[in-house]
Amino acid sequence: MTGLKLRVRFAPSPTGELHIGNARTALFNWLFARHNGGAFLLRIEDTDQVRTSAVYEKNILADLKWLSLDWDEGPGKEGQFGPYHQSQRAGMYEPYLNKLRQAGLAYPCYCTADELEAERMGLIAGKMPPRYGGKCRNLTDEERKEKERVCGQPAFRFKVGEGQAEFSDLIRGAMKFDCGALGDFIIMRSDGTPAYNFAVVVDDHLMKITHVIRGEDHLSNTASQILLYKALGFEPPVFAHHSLITGKDRAKLSKRHGSVSVREFRERGFLPEAIINYLSLLGSSFGEGQEIFPPDRIIREFSLEKTGKASAVFDEDKLKWINGAYIRSYSVEELTEALAPFVRKAGYDPNLFERGWLHSVVAAVQGNLTLLADIGGYLDLFYGQRCVISDEAAELLRQGRAPEVIKLFYNALLPGNLPDDDLYNAVVQKVRKESGAKGRELYMPLRAAITGSTQGPELDRIFSILGREKLLKRLALVVGEK
Repeated sequence: MTGLKLRVRFAPSPTGELHIGNARTALFNWLFARHNGGAFLLRIEDTDQVRTSAVYEKNILADLKWLSLDWDEGPGKEGQFGPYHQSQRAGMYEPYLNKLRQAGLAYPCYCTADELEAERMGLIAGKMPPRYGGKCRNLTDEERKEKERVCGQPAFRFKVGEGQAEFSDLIRGAMKFDCGALGDFIIMRSDGTPAYNFAVVVDDHLMKITHVIRGEDHLSNTASQILLYKALGFEPPVFAHHSLITGKDRAKLSKRHGSVSVREFRERGFLPEAIINYLSLLGSSFGEGQEIFPPDRIIREFSLEKTGKASAVFDEDKLKWINGAYIRSYSVEELTEALAPFVRKAGYDPNLFERGWLHSVVAAVQGNLTLLADIGGYLDLFYGQRCVISDEAAELLRQGRAPEVIKLFYNALLPGNLPDDDLYNAVVQKVRKESGAKGRELYMPLRAAITGSTQGPELDRIFSILGREKLLKRLALVVGEK
């Protein structure tokens, strides 16, 4: 691949939502291209027409755009190497299949799905690798004609030779696979659609891909693809197989670990900057103790050598911490805009709120938000007619001097007792003087009574937003006043 501008690709199959692990692969490709001044291509591998969904494709494209992983060529950005949907490239694979057949490296296979499954289960039962045994490899012309008459259109398999499939991996070094363990694999299905390994090799060659960066679960695929590159006379790209993301139990990240798709994290209120930041650090030596990095620095310092070989353990708590840090970095105006969809999800119309009041609420809670979706609870606190008292807050309000302190706060807030100017400090000073309480004994009962919780925004901000009338109503519920 010498002399070519660096070209990488991300090639999702639209058979489900964009998994967070696949998003990490897309990120690594994007960073590698941006760091080296290369091109980042997006190719949709949609040959599985049974499982492919236009909805999934739309969501994948939307999620990549949301993450700001912009592509240089692909859907919506057609280039000279398109089309960028495999389903639209059907006629491009046949000449290469014919080339392999003419060289004696591909042959028709008439085995049924049931026959292949029986063979696979038998090998597994015998504790042998589940590889194709070559039943159709050496059929005579007469036998093939009879099979075709009975079975119809065949699939085509690649004839794997002896020896080893070898390649050098940018992350893992020298890799070797025994060809005997691979078996003759299908390259063209009986319905005329190319199998994954064959389509990928042809597409990557025609699109002049110089580097293939993907997860380590593709290592055995790469071994098969290396054989195809050699058989077709193509120069293979440079390969790099990064580690996979696992749960804390070291099992592959799945639904049982919680959210696994970008869309799920997005709908819960994670910011794209936080996800990009976290994924760039996950399983990597990049960062060296620092946690928050702007995109330009991530691009500048990224290298595949820093991504690591060991599996990367997904820690949602750390992602939440990073997300909270990004929330705190937003201006009040930016954060209010980002929160708008979550305000609606909470059952409120942001357009009905007075803008200054909404900004004051956002400013008050900004330091307490971990996820954008957290805004719903705070709107209930500030806008609702009453708040729900948590069990912890209710217990606190029954203990020690709390009932006495709350009664004093209620009396201090009654109209005519204190002016509205600097109401919070005036009320606190009055109750402190009358009760002798201070610190937690003074502030915690007040917080529990007016917010229903033992933690949250600063009390002076809560006072300012709620106002005397709402404060009295909430304290009245605790002290038993009508």
